[in-house]
Amino acid sequence: MSSAAGPEAATEPDRPAEQKTGTFSSLKVRNYRLFATGAVVSNTGTWMSRIAQDWLVLSITGSSFAVGITTALQFLPMLLFGLYGGVLADRYPKRQILILTQAVLGLLGLLLAGLTLSGVVQVWHVYTIAFLLGVVTVVDNPTRQTFVVEMVGPDHVRNAVSLNSANFQSARLVGPAVAGVLITAVGSGWAFLFNGLSFLAPLTGLLLMRTSELHKIERAPRGKGQLREGLRYVAGRPELIWPIVLVGFIGTFGFNFPIWLSAFANKVFSSGAGTYGLFNTLMAAGSLIGALLAARRSRTRLRMLVATACAFGLLEVVAAVSPVFWLFALLLIPIGIFGMTFNATANASVQLATDPVMRGRVMSLYMMVFVGGTPVGGPVMGWVTDTYGARVGFLSGGLVSAAAAVAVALVLARVGGLRPQLNLRRGRGKGEPLLAFVPRDGAPGVSGGPGGAASDLPVDDSAEDGAAEDGPAARTEAAPGDGPAREGERPAMDGAAPPQGEEPAPRLTPAV
Repeated sequence: MSSAAGPEAATEPDRPAEQKTGTFSSLKVRNYRLFATGAVVSNTGTWMSRIAQDWLVLSITGSSFAVGITTALQFLPMLLFGLYGGVLADRYPKRQILILTQAVLGLLGLLLAGLTLSGVVQVWHVYTIAFLLGVVTVVDNPTRQTFVVEMVGPDHVRNAVSLNSANFQSARLVGPAVAGVLITAVGSGWAFLFNGLSFLAPLTGLLLMRTSELHKIERAPRGKGQLREGLRYVAGRPELIWPIVLVGFIGTFGFNFPIWLSAFANKVFSSGAGTYGLFNTLMAAGSLIGALLAARRSRTRLRMLVATACAFGLLEVVAAVSPVFWLFALLLIPIGIFGMTFNATANASVQLATDPVMRGRVMSLYMMVFVGGTPVGGPVMGWVTDTYGARVGFLSGGLVSAAAAVAVALVLARVGGLRPQLNLRRGRGKGEPLLAFVPRDGAPGVSGGPGGAASDLPVDDSAEDGAAEDGPAARTEAAPGDGPAREGERPAMDGAAPPQGEEPAPRLTPAV
């Protein structure tokens, strides 16, 4: 395997090979197979531990607010220190970082198992270990996501990121179901024990990798002001900042499922841990479908990002008011599909629109707002759920998600010099969308906008392989290896080839 994509790959934004990528094409790469195999085992253990942790806290305290506090503590370090994790991911060898972080995560899982199986566990033990897990995740998360490019190279980054999501959701199908059975039969401690031991699998995979086959990625040198540099980089690019803003709102208010699903199982439907595990399994089934669909997609548009976010929020609203058990349970499947499609689209969009040397810092900011908002959203949604009931809690999260999607869609359209156009005529062609964004009357189409020309905004980010990495399913797609046009450069417009030797920039088209 070559150490990097050749220059030809970097200057062909729409290569036929990329268009024909299969659903599982990344698994042809040996290093990625090792990574994916280890991940499915540890992800299963992680999901078992999450279900057992939430149910243990609910059993000890009887409070959804306490479950929210546990979730908040686990993600608080990402909010406080998330950007530092990105600096470390950009600066040091990623494989070595992951060996260390995976080992520590395993030891923490074994510690919680020992406390629970010995019968001495108290809620403050769970709080403390949740916080420590969050501290390790600050470094592990951006490193693991950006390591994908080093394993598979720019040609397969979208596919690999989507398969990572599918991997995680496959484990989510098994983990909650097994955890529900274990908790009911023998208690939470055995789920924690399996989780701790499961980290042996990714450690083995990382140690067996052939380092000579990893793609060489430029690492950022040590230096002052790297955090500020990362923030300035994102702030000056609408194609990065607004997807990240949307991810922040939905991550903070729309993804509080441990609170809502445990409350629905326990208080609305008067059931136990088995029902809670079933709810998580149904959501995982939908998420797996969404991830596999994303793996087949060769390009990602911002239109898809805001549409799936809006659909996700509206489905939560419908589920919140569902009067019967079976309808609520079935709605969890499409919620999982749209939630994962949103995640994959956002992740791919951001990674592929980012320069490789900045990727760790950009992804750490992305993860900081996505999961770092949980310390705010978790307790707030937990309090709303305890005070007004599970249905109101779920309803409020869905409304906030849908409203944020609409607001970001309007902002992106304005930045790109576009306006929404609803096509209701009877003779609408087969390929014509019901809702499209077209240039505003009198708008030049490539002018104005925060952070530079609107042409910098990949309204149709279909340029391939030359941008960045990871995202909810493969960060937006601009090109995994190069980023958007640098300061002073003008992005290529539709149909125009970039000058020889320059990287293709995301192209602007009227359809968002």
